[in-house]
Amino acid sequence: MGAKLRVYKRRIRSVTATKKITKAMEMIAASRVVKAQRQVAASTPYASELTRAVTAVATGSNTQHPLTTEVEQPTRAALLLITSDRGLAGGYSSNVIKAAEQLTERLKAEGKEVDAYIVGRKGVSYYSFRERKVVESWTGFTDSPTYADAKAISAPLIEAVQRDTAEGGVDELHIVTTEFISMMTQTAIDDRLLPLSLDKVEESEESSKDEILPLFDFEPSAEDVLDALLPRYVESRIYNALLQAAASKHAATRRAMKSATDNAEDLIKSLSRLANAARQAEITQEISEIVGGASALADATAGSD
Repeated sequence: MGAKLRVYKRRIRSVTATKKITKAMEMIAASRVVKAQRQVAASTPYASELTRAVTAVATGSNTQHPLTTEVEQPTRAALLLITSDRGLAGGYSSNVIKAAEQLTERLKAEGKEVDAYIVGRKGVSYYSFRERKVVESWTGFTDSPTYADAKAISAPLIEAVQRDTAEGGVDELHIVTTEFISMMTQTAIDDRLLPLSLDKVEESEESSKDEILPLFDFEPSAEDVLDALLPRYVESRIYNALLQAAASKHAATRRAMKSATDNAEDLIKSLSRLANAARQAEITQEISEIVGGASALADATAGSD
């Protein structure tokens, strides 16, 4: 019986140590998600305004620009998948990977080849394990992305869109990431960044195209303006997506670690009850042995008399 009690106590110590770790990780994630939320809030207006400006230039001119012109029969698409470098975040990475798989199947059904660009070790590992080709990947910054990271990601993507498909270029650019809605809700989404859909205006904008156009004069030309704006448009959208993904990951980690901490507390209570029961049984057995020994001694003494 003593051996069983030692096992319970050892398990309680182990679970208590795990609880301390998960509680610390929960607190760290909670502090990081607040910072990430602020960064998302700060970057969103810039990305929205750039989208508005690019839409205005594209709709207000007859310029045929490679980054805004729809290809009649697109044959190749680039897919940027944003995952996490780390785990312990519940179904965060698996959900966004699932969304990327669904988008890939949809694009292939439309007759398009898909070039994968991956952010985060989880996505890289997923593709590597399945021996799928990845054009380019980036890791090491998903918890706290910077604008420099977004520029590094954007450069090869913009170059691929500007190249002819016969030379390895693409006709479309899609992004799959996780949208931060609230601390409890994060949703995997896919969006087409390029070519810019001219009939799609940011939800935050209530202006129609006719209301947008008079606000802009194009100097020196609409094409030059597009050349300058569109790379920044892609960078800002990718940066915002990276921040949304980081906030979502921290929220998912916080939720997962809170669940792990709660489960550890429940397990400690359960093990404590079992340990108490084992201790009571041990005490009862010891008392029974003492009483039995005393009775045997008394009987032996009476027999000798």
